Amino acid sequence: MQYRTIGRLGWPVSEIGYGMWGIAGGAGGFASGADYELAPRCLDEAVDLGCTFFDTAWAYGRGISELMLGAVLRRHRDRTLRVATKIPPKNRAWPPGPDDTLEDVFPREHVRDYVWRSLTNLGVDRIDLMQFHVWEDRWAADPQWQDTVRELKEEGLVAAFGISVNRWEPANCLAALDSGLIDVVQVIYNIFDQAPEDELFDRAQAAGVGVIARVPFDEGSLVGTLTVDSTWPEEDWRATYFGPENLKPTVERVDRLKPEVPEGMTLPELALRFALDHPAVTTVIPGMRKLEHVRRNLAMSDGQRLDPDLVRTLRPHRWDREPAWWSG
Repeated sequence: MQYRTIGRLGWPVSEIGYGMWGIAGGAGGFASGADYELAPRCLDEAVDLGCTFFDTAWAYGRGISELMLGAVLRRHRDRTLRVATKIPPKNRAWPPGPDDTLEDVFPREHVRDYVWRSLTNLGVDRIDLMQFHVWEDRWAADPQWQDTVRELKEEGLVAAFGISVNRWEPANCLAALDSGLIDVVQVIYNIFDQAPEDELFDRAQAAGVGVIARVPFDEGSLVGTLTVDSTWPEEDWRATYFGPENLKPTVERVDRLKPEVPEGMTLPELALRFALDHPAVTTVIPGMRKLEHVRRNLAMSDGQRLDPDLVRTLRPHRWDREPAWWSG
C-alpha cells in the first residue's frame, strides 16, 4: 500500500481509502447492496491490507455505518486509522435547493448535535475529519459556520473540517477554501468527471488542502458491466440515477471508452489508476461491498502510474454534466 500526506494536516493516509456509502445501505437508498454480516469482514480485510483512511457519514444507514466503523477502530487499536464522517443537512436535501440558507441546512446547534452523535457512534473523543455533507458557496462568508468550526476545533472535538462538494459542481467550494477553515475537500473525480482539474485541484494544492476523490467508477458505470437493459430494485438509488435520462448515454460513453483499455488491464483498474494519477489527489475512496472488491481495489496501490500518453488518450472522454433531479 502506498501512502500520501493529506495536505497541511500532515497525516499520512493510504492512497486508496474505504468509501462506506453502500456498505451500510447508503444515503437515501442503495439498500440492495448492504450486507451487515459481510461488511465487518470487508473492513477488517482492508485494514489488514494497509488501508488507513475510512470515509463514512451519519446519513449512511442513519448512524449504522459510523457504528460499524467504531467497531473497526476498537478491533484494530494498534493501527493508526483516520476517520472522516459527515454532518447531514438539517433539511435532508442533497444537494441544497436554490433558496436554502445556511440556517436551513447547517445551523450551529444542528452541527454541534451531529458532531456529538458521530463521536458517540464512533466511540472516539475526537473526530479526525468532519465534513459538511452538502455545500453552497453563497454561505461561505456567513460567520455562523466559521465560528462553529473554530469552536469545535478549539474544543478538541474535531481535528479538521472539510466539504463534500455537490455532484458536478467542483468549483462550488472555492470561496469556502479562501476562509482558511477548510482542510479537505471531497469531490467526484473520474475519467468522465475531470472538471475538478480546471480550478479546484490547483487551488487546493496552493492552500495545502487535501483532496478526497470519490466515485472513481462513476457509480459503477466504469466497472464496464452496465447495459441498456440493466435494472435495480425500486428502492435502490441506482434505479433513479441510471434512469432513462442517464443509462443509455452512459452505456454509449463506456462503450467508446473500452477500446482505450490497454491489454492486460481491466476497465475498473484503468478507472482507479486514473483517479490516483493526479498529484492533487490525496486518497481515492471506492465503495467496496465484497471481499473481492477490497482485494482488487487495494491491489491498485502498487506505486505504478499510468503512462502519460495513455492519460492523454483519456482526456477526450471527459463528460461535463449539469446537476439534475435524478443525479442527487
